[in-house]
Amino acid sequence: MVALSLACGAYDRTLPILNGQVRIEGVDLSAIALQPEETFFRMVSHREFDVSEMSFSSYLLTRERGEPFVAIPVFPSKSFRHSGVYVRADAGIDRPEDLVGRTVGIPEFQVTAAVWIRGILSDYHSVPADSVSYRNGGLYAPGRSEKIAIQPRGIDLQPIRAHDTLGDALLGGEIDAIYSPRPPKPFLDGDPRVVRLFADTRAAETAYFRASGIFPIMHTIVIRRDVYERDRWIAQSLVKAFTEARDQAIAALKHPGALVTSLPFAAQDILDTIELMGEDYWSYGLPANRHNLETLVRYEHEQGLIAERPAVEDLFAPETLSSVVV
Repeated sequence: MVALSLACGAYDRTLPILNGQVRIEGVDLSAIALQPEETFFRMVSHREFDVSEMSFSSYLLTRERGEPFVAIPVFPSKSFRHSGVYVRADAGIDRPEDLVGRTVGIPEFQVTAAVWIRGILSDYHSVPADSVSYRNGGLYAPGRSEKIAIQPRGIDLQPIRAHDTLGDALLGGEIDAIYSPRPPKPFLDGDPRVVRLFADTRAAETAYFRASGIFPIMHTIVIRRDVYERDRWIAQSLVKAFTEARDQAIAALKHPGALVTSLPFAAQDILDTIELMGEDYWSYGLPANRHNLETLVRYEHEQGLIAERPAVEDLFAPETLSSVVV
């Protein structure tokens, strides 16, 4: 048995691994459930874990700068992002096109959610990434900066004032909007001065999926390269375990004896989701996610985050791109 440490979010699709219900073949696991921001910071900055969840954008950046990690085609976080665009109600931003020429706050320019938002706004709403100025900073506390040093080509990117949060900057008029995976505090507090740009996010995200076929990938699972090179079989063992954990979570949603989430309409939501997106809506592996991944790589390149556009086959441990047939 190989001793491994794992850090990832406690999602329904990862909990069976975190609680030991699903075992990783050949591995004696020490699992830690952390919020994504802490996991990414500790892995990117200090390489603290053998295996961890990671922002896909951060993975692409670190890969281009020395390949310290090896990813597997497992995507524990996917999310539509139209709900992540917040505007000041008096800013005169009533439709996406009104963002052109404005100043937008972001936690970090390179966070995957912001990459997707900028790409979607460019592809579908005529808002190129460089038509907007960006100010980065903390969402709930001052002082956040880019965890990976970046200088995106052709982009106006500066920090907000050191003592402000993004919510402060929005209400104070320093910025006009926020792109974020988490809601800003004024929105959470019900402040009417902050609203979502896409008021009916369900309709906007459904229309986007019908047009694109994409359920945006946010995170992947990475192995520290020294761990991978020592025992390459770990990559396939991880894929098998995460796939089994996901399958258990989806089965529980589809066939509940009692609700497995604290959402009263979950039983109908899973049926509606499958009708729209198909049975394999939370797909792992490369074939089902090729267009998704190629689009994200294109956005990273167009937004000046990576210099080259790698083939998606080169992003993952080669052992995980095929499986045995008996």
